[in-house]
Amino acid sequence: MLRTYQPSHLISLLSPDYLSYAPSDFPADRHLRLGLHDIPEPEDGKIVPDEVHVAALLGFARGWDGERPLIVHCWAGVSRSMASAFAILCDRSHRGDEHRIAREIRSRAPHAQPNRLMVRHADTLLKRNGAMIKAVEELGDAVAVEEGVPVEFVLKDLGL
Repeated sequence: MLRTYQPSHLISLLSPDYLSYAPSDFPADRHLRLGLHDIPEPEDGKIVPDEVHVAALLGFARGWDGERPLIVHCWAGVSRSMASAFAILCDRSHRGDEHRIAREIRSRAPHAQPNRLMVRHADTLLKRNGAMIKAVEELGDAVAVEEGVPVEFVLKDLGL
């Protein structure tokens, strides 16, 4: 994906045990590495996505100018990366666009099932008053897959 898309920025969201699978040769100042588990609520021995993780994600993405791609990846491309893409796109959009963006994500990625806890934190940080949570919940069930496929969200195509 790095060779194909030649991104300027990269976000890796992997369980701490697997963070070593994130590319190591990408420039460190343009690579955000977040070690967290894909869980919707706290579990013993697991790192739950929290507001600090999502704030770091949003802050990092604000440093991306949109000229070249930003790749966001997790292990399967279904939950953490889709929640992150949703948060980043909402951050770049106007209030009230949450449902439109969620539907765009699902139309391009029928397998997308954004991590609800990450969405909840993004909703709080972006002061969306539950709109992001509601938008994701209204999507219903995703197409079940073991691993998602790469999906592109071109900012200008989304009006962002």
